[in-house]
Amino acid sequence: MARARRVTSVDVAREAGVSQATVSYVLNNVSHQKIAEETRQRVHAAVEKLGYTPSAAARTLRLGRSDIVLLLIANVPLGSTAIELIEHLTADLERHGLSVITRIESGRTVASLWKDLAPAAVVTFAPVTKENRADMRAAGTYVVNVWGDSEGEPNVMTRGQIRIGRMQADHLISQGHVRIGYAAPADSRVRAFFDPRLAGVRQGCADRGLPPPSVREVVLDAEAACAAARAWRADGVTAVCAFNDEVAIALLAGVRAAGLSAPTDLAVIGVDDIPMARFAEPPLTTIDQHMEAVAAELAGAVLKGLERPDARRSAPPDNATLVVRRSA
Repeated sequence: MARARRVTSVDVAREAGVSQATVSYVLNNVSHQKIAEETRQRVHAAVEKLGYTPSAAARTLRLGRSDIVLLLIANVPLGSTAIELIEHLTADLERHGLSVITRIESGRTVASLWKDLAPAAVVTFAPVTKENRADMRAAGTYVVNVWGDSEGEPNVMTRGQIRIGRMQADHLISQGHVRIGYAAPADSRVRAFFDPRLAGVRQGCADRGLPPPSVREVVLDAEAACAAARAWRADGVTAVCAFNDEVAIALLAGVRAAGLSAPTDLAVIGVDDIPMARFAEPPLTTIDQHMEAVAAELAGAVLKGLERPDARRSAPPDNATLVVRRSA
C-alpha cells in the first residue's frame, strides 16, 4: 500500500491562493509583515481542510526552542584553513547547546534544504539568493550571510579578503619591491576568495603609485610554476603575492626549478599559514587569518541573533597577522 504524501506548505499556499511566503508569515505570526485578516483566515482554513502539520523542527522553531544551526558550505575545495574554521565554529556553537549541521552546496536547492531542517539559524558560506534569505528570515530563521552578494548586503568575507591582499602587497612594498606579481589559483570555484584578495593587492599597488600586479595562473605543478617564475622575472617582477600557501609553495618549487632563488630573485608571500608553510624551502612568509577568532566572531553573531543570554560581543575578524619567514 502506497504511503500518503505528506501535506506541505506549498499545498496550503495553493489551496489558499497565496504565496508560500505568505503562509510562512501567517503560521509564524511574523509581526513586521502586514497580512490582511481575510488572508489569514484563508490560510488557517486551508491548514484545517488539508490537515497540514508543520514538522517538529518547525514547531520548535516557532516556540523559540530550535537548537539547529545550518552551516551551508559552497562546493569549493576545502583546505586546512576552511576546515579549521568549520571545526572551531561548530565547537563554539555546540558549547552553547546548539546542534550544528554542515551541508555542502549541491544540486539540491537551498530552499528545500532549510525548509526540511527548519534551523534556528543559517550561516551561509555559499551563494544564497536575496529571495531565499528573505524567506528564511520571514520564517523566523536568523541568517548570518558570510558569503554576501552583489546587492549591497554587508559581506564579512569580502571585506576580510580584501584586507588580506592589501597586507600581502604592503609587506612586499615595504621590502622595496616596486613590480609585483599575483599567483592566481587554477580552480575557478574559488573566485569568491581570489577576486577580493587580488583587489586588495591592486589597491596596495595603486595607493603607492605602482603599476598593477602582473597576474599569472599557477597550477600545482613544478614545471608550470617554473614557467611562471621565469615569465615574471622576464617582466621585471621581483615579488609575488600568492592566492594561498599551496600556490605559494608550488611557486617556490618553480623558482628552484628555474635556477632562481627566493627571496633574492623572486620573493613570495602566501595566505593561511598552513602547517607546511614553515617547512617550505625557504620557509614561507604568509598571512595568518586566525580562524579561531573568525569562528568566535561568527558564533557571537549567531548567539546574538538568537537572543541567547550567553551571547558575547566579540571583535570583528580583522586581526589577521603577518608571519615573516625567509621567502619574503
